Amino acid sequence: MMSDQRLRVLIIGGGFGGLFCARRLAGVDVDVTVLDRAAGHLFQPLLYQCATGKLSIGHISRPLREEFARHRNVRTLLGEAVELDPDARTVTAMRPDETTFTVEYDVLIIAAGMRQSYLGNEHFAQWAPGMKTLDDALDIRQRLFTAFEIAETLPPGPERTSWLTFAVAGGGPTGVELAGQIREVATRTLAKEFHSIRPEDARVLLFDGGDSVLKSFAPKLAMKANETLRDLGVELHFGVHVTDVRRDGVTVTPKKGGPEEHFETRTVLWTAGVEAVPFARHVAKVLGAESDRAGRIAVEPDLTVAGHPEIFVIGDLAGRDQLPGVAENAMQGGLHAASCVRRDLAGRARRPYRYRDLGSAAYISHGHALLQVGPVRVSGYPGWLAWGLLHIAFLTGVSNRISTVATWLASIARAGRYHRAFMLGASDRHDERYTYSSWDLPEPPPETRGVSAG
Repeated sequence: MMSDQRLRVLIIGGGFGGLFCARRLAGVDVDVTVLDRAAGHLFQPLLYQCATGKLSIGHISRPLREEFARHRNVRTLLGEAVELDPDARTVTAMRPDETTFTVEYDVLIIAAGMRQSYLGNEHFAQWAPGMKTLDDALDIRQRLFTAFEIAETLPPGPERTSWLTFAVAGGGPTGVELAGQIREVATRTLAKEFHSIRPEDARVLLFDGGDSVLKSFAPKLAMKANETLRDLGVELHFGVHVTDVRRDGVTVTPKKGGPEEHFETRTVLWTAGVEAVPFARHVAKVLGAESDRAGRIAVEPDLTVAGHPEIFVIGDLAGRDQLPGVAENAMQGGLHAASCVRRDLAGRARRPYRYRDLGSAAYISHGHALLQVGPVRVSGYPGWLAWGLLHIAFLTGVSNRISTVATWLASIARAGRYHRAFMLGASDRHDERYTYSSWDLPEPPPETRGVSAG
């Protein structure tokens, strides 16, 4: 039960960092509040499989209330943190209807994560969704499968070709996984379902500024990924930046100079960068903490902000020792922050945070995945099996693990994807009944206020 006398721990974010921290504090003599803008935990490493119809939303997400129902000292609240008062030790949060409420804390753990960055080109977002949220996944699913449907209704020619061309910006794990999955959808899932088009003729273009995909992987594994993608039919374009995204195409510019190149495509997916959420930038400003270009906040060896031993920053937002923006870092950071709280209660000194690299993995297509753990390098079918076991182990909830395994086994036996349903908007329905999307936008000019953009 909650108590006014116990230490109050506020965790902002229900991702891997917040989840693992709250789990470790469950049953401890403290009151824990988990504040999350979606009130659920999302298994982001499998988000692309939801976007391409292999898994459902329920496979990769779980309500935080369900997760902590057995733990009476943990409560969850729906809201987005918007303001920090370090003197009063309060956080102001916004409800989805844009009213606000205040949460008090003794210890604050900021695990809010990062959001998609368009590198200063925010207008790209209209035509190029990122891959960070369930909304992103459903948006991509709609765009992907609608493109094939529209192409079926068009005569042969440039317009049909543009609908059957898919562009992915960014050659990291998410970009590679998306590109490989789109080709698999085209050549395996949809190959025999259309009459006027050949889905297997769909082009998938992947653009990256480096000279290879998966630059964080060992060189041999990265080269193996290049070869596998090319074998699948993905067209790799290295050494370029995407400098324009519009309704009917993209423009890329060589990094070393040269003429621009234009590609006609109706589906562009963006995985090229991340940046801190607005609240993290607000926190850095209020606390006078240093932050890097992406908004990561400088932290002490124990992951607290200098001068504020009661405020931890973990996961992607922790700017120290080039900590990677991966799930393992968030999990370990959450466990570390919880350990510090427990040590404080026991009157013991805190330990510095030490990140342990548990390896990296990337799924390209059925039977093709990469895994590196220390000196171990695995690719192809063995890598695919190891990748599956690793992801199943970290999925939240036993039912999610069982249903995900069953779905994967079914997809091995048959080419079909069982979660391809998508919804199209209707003119008589509001797109968003509740939204956080407007609170941090600049004030519109007086002459445009009240004018619908619809």
